[in-house]
Amino acid sequence: MSAPRAVDLNADLGEGFGRWELGDDEGLLDVVTSANVACGFHAGDPSTMRRVCESAAARGVVIGAQVGYRDLVGFGRRFLDVEAADLTQDVVYQVGALQALAHAAGSAVRYVKPHGALYNAIVTHEEQAAAVVRGVLDAGPDLAVVGLPGSAFLRIAAAAGLRAVPEAFADRAYTAAGELVSRRLPGAVLHDVEQIAARCVAMATGQPVEDVDGGQLHLEPLSLCVHGDTAGAVQIAGAVRRALAEAGVPVAPFC
Repeated sequence: MSAPRAVDLNADLGEGFGRWELGDDEGLLDVVTSANVACGFHAGDPSTMRRVCESAAARGVVIGAQVGYRDLVGFGRRFLDVEAADLTQDVVYQVGALQALAHAAGSAVRYVKPHGALYNAIVTHEEQAAAVVRGVLDAGPDLAVVGLPGSAFLRIAAAAGLRAVPEAFADRAYTAAGELVSRRLPGAVLHDVEQIAARCVAMATGQPVEDVDGGQLHLEPLSLCVHGDTAGAVQIAGAVRRALAEAGVPVAPFC
């Protein structure tokens, strides 16, 4: 039997704004291998972005740009019918801002991961998916992108020559179609730490997990995400990392 392939562990970080703080960035940076840093549109501000980049660089954590809709009030979790050309420039703007701050912190942005409603929209929304891909290409054709397996976004990105990295969510429930259960529905966010850790080991080793309808779902991600704003996120991330180690699964950045 071949050895398990390495899996990345990422988290959404820097999602505070000004004096308002959300999540334990420092605690998560002690556990994860990649940091999805909010770029100021759905959350985050220059000082927060710089601080997270410095902390990530000090720990050798890879930095990614978490781009989203321009929606601070809704935390980027509301779909916006943005013109494709505008969405492309929004992506370039966000990646460019974080790239400058990461450079000042002695590091660099290595990948792009959409956030919230944008992430979910470009699973099937071809026009917005293509617009995001164009934005990534303009910001840097050497950047990787992270998204839902089977999404229009990853398909278009791969066709454009970008490295497309499929991910799965440690703390979210899935539909039978492999999409995330809406946060508006009960049970969409998982909280049982042991259950989450066991699901992550299963996904990382090619085993199925149970979808919301009780069926068996295969995902096989290259990266696993723990939401920074989930209650107990640091505890969850630590449990996932320990469970992966106990299962013999290496944890390492994908880029």
